[in-house]
Amino acid sequence: MAECGTLYLVATPIGNLEDMTFRAIRVLKEADLIAAEDTRGSIKLLNHFDIHTPMTSYHEYNKVAKAKSLVEKMLAGQTIACVTDAGTPGISDPGEVLVQMALEAGIRTVPVPGACAAVNALISSGQPTRRFCFEAFLPPEKKERDAVLEELKEETRTIVLYEAPHRLERTLQILLETLGDRSISLCRELTKKHEEIRKTTIAAALSACRETEPRGEYVLVIEGRDRRELIASRQEAVRSELTLEEHMRRYEESGMDRKEAMKAVAKDRGLTKREVYSLLLQSGSDSEE
Repeated sequence: MAECGTLYLVATPIGNLEDMTFRAIRVLKEADLIAAEDTRGSIKLLNHFDIHTPMTSYHEYNKVAKAKSLVEKMLAGQTIACVTDAGTPGISDPGEVLVQMALEAGIRTVPVPGACAAVNALISSGQPTRRFCFEAFLPPEKKERDAVLEELKEETRTIVLYEAPHRLERTLQILLETLGDRSISLCRELTKKHEEIRKTTIAAALSACRETEPRGEYVLVIEGRDRRELIASRQEAVRSELTLEEHMRRYEESGMDRKEAMKAVAKDRGLTKREVYSLLLQSGSDSEE
C-alpha cells in the first residue's frame, strides 16, 4: 500500500510578485499536482517562476466533489499543493473544505506561509491589533447580514472585513447605521502600485466614497466597541428592564443565596454592594445584610 501524500497550503502574493517565498516556489515545483482556485490567474504566477507542475481547478462550485477526488489522489501517494486566487488558501475560500477532508482521512497538511491581505491590513491600519475578529465579506443575503451585524455591534475586538469597490459605498452606509461613526482604516490594493492605507471615520469614508469612485480591492479594519461603554449600556438595559427586587429575585431563584445575589446585582448595575443593600432597605425588601 502506497504511503499517503501530503497537502501543502501554499500562500502566494496578493499583488507584488517579490512576496513569493523560496519555499513556496520549491513546494510548487516538487508537488505532483497544484489545486488552484483560479487557474487562469495561477498560470501567470507559475510561468513567472518557471513552474511546470500540472494544475487542476478547485473552486467554490466544485469544492466538495473535487476535494473527494483530491483526497483519493493523496491517499494513493500524490502530493498536492493548494493555492488560492491570491494570498493564503483556506482563508475565506474553498481550501477550508479540502483541509477538513484531508485531516479526516489522516492526510498530513502543511502550511507554507506568505501573504495574507487581512493580516497585512491589520498591522498597517493603526487600529488595535492584540485582539481582532475576521468576518471576510459580509453575507449578501439581508437576513444573514443583519444577524452578523447584530453580533458585530457589541464586538469589542478590532473587526476586519473584505469588500469590493462597487459595494463599498453601500457597505459603509450599513456600517454607519449599525455600528455608529467609529474609527476605520481603508486598506486598498495592498502590495500593489496604487496601495493606499487611510485611517479615518466611517462617516468621513462614506463621504469620500461618494465624491470619488472607489477602485481596487479593499480591506476594512474597524475599531471595536469600547468595553466600558458596552458594560455601561448593558447595565442601563438591566436597570430599565428589571426593578431592583426583580433583579435580586432572578439570581436567588437560580440558586444564589442573598449575599451572592446582592453582589451579582451590584456588578450588573454598576453599584456597590452597600448601595444595593441601602436601596433594598428603602424599598422595604431587605432588613438584614
